[in-house]
Amino acid sequence: MSSRSWERKVRKNQTQLNKQRKKQGQAPLNTSASSAPKMDVFKGRSIVLPVFLILFISFFITMSTYSGAYKQSGWLYWVTIACYILMAVMFILRRPYLAVGKDFVKSRRFGGDKTLYAGSIKAIGLQSGSIVIEQVKGTNWVFTRLINRYPTDEMAERLRAFAAANNITINEK
Repeated sequence: MSSRSWERKVRKNQTQLNKQRKKQGQAPLNTSASSAPKMDVFKGRSIVLPVFLILFISFFITMSTYSGAYKQSGWLYWVTIACYILMAVMFILRRPYLAVGKDFVKSRRFGGDKTLYAGSIKAIGLQSGSIVIEQVKGTNWVFTRLINRYPTDEMAERLRAFAAANNITINEK
């Protein structure tokens, strides 16, 4: 088999795979690093959930020391405390983000990284301190300055350009 026919087969299989990935809402595979889509990434900082976890574990420690239940539980008590603290640290270090590409937006949700293409976005709502991306099918994506410390002013400017390029409705309040 010649090299050119092999390259044609690879391209053909990659286009089929990219069509399947697009239907599943995943980013398409690229053959080279230079063909990677250019994205503007806006990172936030998750502080509400880690603070809640720390408050919860401190309440747990306080209640168990008053009742004396920690004496009976043994080493599993300390493993539970360590796991909650580790989970709080994990949420602090795992920063939420919004990446805006040419025809898609991408974000980290609880189930993993999700991609929305322009065709599946109904509207984008812009307010001072928050941004809402409304989907045609599914729940809305909400990005706020208060909860996740997103740079919403910079995000709003980039999303206005994204909406203009892809004919998406902008709702400003």
